[in-house]
Amino acid sequence: MNVFLAGGSGAIGVPLIRQLVDGGHQVTASTRSEAKAAQLRELGATPAIVDALDADALHRAVAAAHPTHVIHQLTALPKGGPKSARDLAATNRLRIEGTRNLLAAAIAARARRIAVGSFAPIAGSRPGMPPEVQAAADAVQSMESQILEASRSAAIEGVVLRYGLFYGPETTSTIEMMAMARRRLLPRIRNDRSLLPCIHVEDAASATIAALQHAPAGSTYDVVDDEPVSFSEIATAVAEAAGAPTPIAVPLWLPRLFAPYMARMLSLRLPLSNSKARTELGWRPAYPTMRDGLRRIRRQAA
Repeated sequence: MNVFLAGGSGAIGVPLIRQLVDGGHQVTASTRSEAKAAQLRELGATPAIVDALDADALHRAVAAAHPTHVIHQLTALPKGGPKSARDLAATNRLRIEGTRNLLAAAIAARARRIAVGSFAPIAGSRPGMPPEVQAAADAVQSMESQILEASRSAAIEGVVLRYGLFYGPETTSTIEMMAMARRRLLPRIRNDRSLLPCIHVEDAASATIAALQHAPAGSTYDVVDDEPVSFSEIATAVAEAAGAPTPIAVPLWLPRLFAPYMARMLSLRLPLSNSKARTELGWRPAYPTMRDGLRRIRRQAA
């Protein structure tokens, strides 16, 4: 495959480049930052410095790459992850306008297929979406709809991948959570009833490549590990991986008071399944649960 990866320097962009290059594929990876071009070259990709909101520049960059396949991983999230709905505004724009620009560029370049990375916790139609999350959910719906409509019209083969919460040894959110655990600032929640889908970034990357190669056009997949977990289980596993004490337990009203957006997101019950991806893509997560992945991080650090 000759792949144009939009968003090549992000959390999943780096493992995607590694796995694609290791598989013998040619990769052009986009970034908005001149400073990150050297990193992309070191990984084995050809960097394309371009802003996806500049439709003409993106069209030229994709055309120059002559891709057979395109991957959409465009985000503009804060380094430590979103702490409030305001932190999602730039990513919302990329998911609406950036998708429109990338899709048009991919079709014009006669790429055969485009795969888009979506976000399972706010994807799909669910009643009772918190108001502060609704704009992000609308942007995700726009992104997915654009890809699937293009696929239905036979303009390009489109595939949607709804990822769980990313984690991994190089993932900024995991690094920050481990630092918080060491300072005893990462609590458990009393009577925690949340069920959150997670996925190691390496597993998310391997599922994406499997979808590029094997997914029926117009397909949507939940790319999650084998077992959803509560936020308290995540906090406990992160603390163990960091060699930190067991997190203290706090009532839910406390994080709701200081971080209402994060508290709402982390109290979701979303027991998703990866069975469709397993069956149709022949994909299996190397880390079946978050505990497995975090134990690996602990062993690597030892």
